[in-house]
Amino acid sequence: MNTSISSTGFEVVRLGGNIGAEIRGLDLRKPLSAAQFDALQTAFVTHEVLVYRDQDITLEEQIAFAQNFGDLSIHPFSPNLEDKREVIVLDYSADNPPALTDQWHSDETFRRAPPAVTMLRSKVVPDHGGDTLFASMTAAYTGLSERMKQYIHGLEAIHDFKPWRHLFTSSEVHQAKLRELEREYPNPSHPVVRVHPVTGRRAINVNAQFTKHIRGLKEEESQMILNFLYSRAQIPEFQLRVKWQPDMVVMWDNRSTQHYAPHDYYPQRRTMNRVTVAGDDVLGVSGPYTPEEGVAALPDGHSVKVDPSRRPVREFERQAKEAA
Repeated sequence: MNTSISSTGFEVVRLGGNIGAEIRGLDLRKPLSAAQFDALQTAFVTHEVLVYRDQDITLEEQIAFAQNFGDLSIHPFSPNLEDKREVIVLDYSADNPPALTDQWHSDETFRRAPPAVTMLRSKVVPDHGGDTLFASMTAAYTGLSERMKQYIHGLEAIHDFKPWRHLFTSSEVHQAKLRELEREYPNPSHPVVRVHPVTGRRAINVNAQFTKHIRGLKEEESQMILNFLYSRAQIPEFQLRVKWQPDMVVMWDNRSTQHYAPHDYYPQRRTMNRVTVAGDDVLGVSGPYTPEEGVAALPDGHSVKVDPSRRPVREFERQAKEAA
């Protein structure tokens, strides 16, 4: 469905069945009016991933646009710019292979309050490969059976900055810094099902990159449940695949999505500038389990009973009729 918003001057074009939209007609170099921001925020939390094409913006303009959505955060483990530490430069090539991106994850869930929004702007795009895949974890939750929703209700999982622990050497300086970071990010416990602070929608809130285990379960029980929940991101109906072009900006709701960046472009160069908007503490569903209100089942056509007069005749039926 395409939605024209005459009062704001831009159009929201839906991209996927359950996730993603393109914003057309908005110049990110210009300040947003209050009406534009409200419409954009509504589109963002509705579609979870927004794509903006042909945005030849400066780094300062990217920062200014992102700040419409909140304060920017600084990643403690990434290659940040010296003079703009809230900017992560993802510059991968033959001499600097991509790392840590080819795994489904939400960003920085090792924080007590993970980022709300992540925004990438393409600078160098490979000739082939280098797409980014996104998965709606709200759709992934909606697609669960009621019994599974009841089982995972109230569960909490421990998260950790495990992908970067190998960067610390045994030197006294590195070990001291590691202990400092462990105090700053002390393995937060997040609900397995989180509630979106704006929409109230429920979303699966575990990911293979940062989640360690589910509290209160044996290791093998925890891993079995986690592996199942991780696999929900791999279902194509819940996904959007973005093929990058020069001067594209993509922003995603880190509270309700996961993403995956294949390494299939290596050894070509791929350069992105990333900024993240700080988020709030993660909240789960309070009280005993109740079904999610106002959320329809995902449309898949499986339960539709076709009128016999409209159903095509299958070959075995034709043969059976001819043989009678």
